[in-house]
Amino acid sequence: MASTCLAPASLSTPLLSDSIARAPAANGHATNHRHHHHDDSDGAAAVSVCDDGGGDPFAFLSEDRPPRDRGPSPADPFRNGTPAWGGGVYAWSRTLLLLPVALVRLALFGLSIAIGYAATWVALRGWADTHGRPRVGGGPMPAWRRRLMWITRISARCILFSFGYHWIRKKGRPARRELAPIVVSNHISYIEPIFFFYELFPTIVSSESHDALPFVGTIIRAMQVIYVDRFSPASRKAAVNEIKRKAACNSFPRVLLFPEGTTTNGRFLISFQHGAFIPGYPVQPVVVRYPHVHFDQSWGNISLLKLMFKMFTQFHNFMEVEYLPVVYPPEIKQENALHFAEDTSYAMARALNVLPTSYSYGDSMIMARAIEAGKVNGSNYMVEMAWVKDIYGVSTAEAMDLLEHFLAMNPDNDGRVKAQDFWAHFGLDCSPLCKKIFHYFDLGIKESITFRQFLVGCAHLRKQPLFQGACETAFEKCRDPETSEISRAQLADVLRLSMLLPSGDRMLDLFKTFDIDGDEKISKDDFMTCLGRFPFLIAFFAAPINGEVYIEIV
Repeated sequence: MASTCLAPASLSTPLLSDSIARAPAANGHATNHRHHHHDDSDGAAAVSVCDDGGGDPFAFLSEDRPPRDRGPSPADPFRNGTPAWGGGVYAWSRTLLLLPVALVRLALFGLSIAIGYAATWVALRGWADTHGRPRVGGGPMPAWRRRLMWITRISARCILFSFGYHWIRKKGRPARRELAPIVVSNHISYIEPIFFFYELFPTIVSSESHDALPFVGTIIRAMQVIYVDRFSPASRKAAVNEIKRKAACNSFPRVLLFPEGTTTNGRFLISFQHGAFIPGYPVQPVVVRYPHVHFDQSWGNISLLKLMFKMFTQFHNFMEVEYLPVVYPPEIKQENALHFAEDTSYAMARALNVLPTSYSYGDSMIMARAIEAGKVNGSNYMVEMAWVKDIYGVSTAEAMDLLEHFLAMNPDNDGRVKAQDFWAHFGLDCSPLCKKIFHYFDLGIKESITFRQFLVGCAHLRKQPLFQGACETAFEKCRDPETSEISRAQLADVLRLSMLLPSGDRMLDLFKTFDIDGDEKISKDDFMTCLGRFPFLIAFFAAPINGEVYIEIV
């Protein structure tokens, strides 16, 4: 029977978080078996004694297909809109005119930092709760030390002045600490933490890496910072407990969090982390805007020094801060922190007149890694990580691991990988079976896929109920009965049932893909780990799983 290539539904993720439709899974069998694509470009055909003509290499797992892809997302919440160094005649003229002013501003900035640091050092001296770094469970800062910190707070306002924020428009007012012990804000630049330090002097939640920053580390310790390692579940849990403890005691200042977890360009809201909402205390949202015409003040894909220079060379930088009404936790206990976070996010999005999206901090990491790897447009690699995590349970660490392999497949300037490069990464030629597997990711038959299609397709396969059992069965059918391991020769014998074997060197590359620990044999742990990372490779073991013989005729 001649092989046919099924055109699977392509992969999708929603752009807007409020447009995430939990659409019922389409019946891939009923829909897709009407559309067959015959690929005879290389004159090859595949024959199977049990092929049902559908061409789906994963039919033995499920007929459910990944959701449809709407194409590349037009949203990029991290891109700074200011030209790199240009901006036209006006921008260059303004920069040259304000260079002397920039030097004065730089001097004011340095003087303010020095005075603020000195005052903070005195305020913290001899206080056991911040010896080295704030200890968990420490008490509130004594009143006289807090009064001394006013010197640092005034220095912070001078720093804002040096950056061109001569006046800051405010709307609304902070709620009483007893009413809303937690404050959340959108995060666009490094300016907001300086502003809130001056305005509220809150306790903040910050990455542990900030403690080592010169000057900054000392000042944030005076805020009785709550450190968190976002990649450590234990650290996140401890941070939530500390937030709850400090929010419950009126002797502590307000707790300030930036739930987006990173800076954006202000034109979108990305998915909120839940640390501010798990404790269940009322939250006051604050929205910050930076109205501008020529200069985008967001700290996106722009270096800190370049952003500071541009701020120093502006006549004036506009900033607006609006305190919104307090948002209360759901009265129904079954409605958890997720709903609380969504309610707060939508309130802030309405006030900002922006779109809430399913992007997250993980997408900023993915984009940064792509740019670091020399890719022209890192936003082509973003996947709407919050949606992927919610639907498929994929962590950012798992996505980053898969990204490394995708980047090694030689993606083009649009962030797409061709079928030949995809399979070359695994030491394989683009055989008919490999084409079928690749078309599972690529509905458009463009012979290229994006990282989002790759990630979602892999996650969708791994989520199938029969996947884990199929992996177990494949290993049991392939292993040596005596050693309970798979040698290179045994792997070749198994693959020979479903495809033409690659040459010796390429076969070695494929074997190394399975041999995770590099001990020249594939243990069960190696096998399961490999298929967990690259679940589409299970298609090569469909024959031993089902007791079938698949023959490729070239």
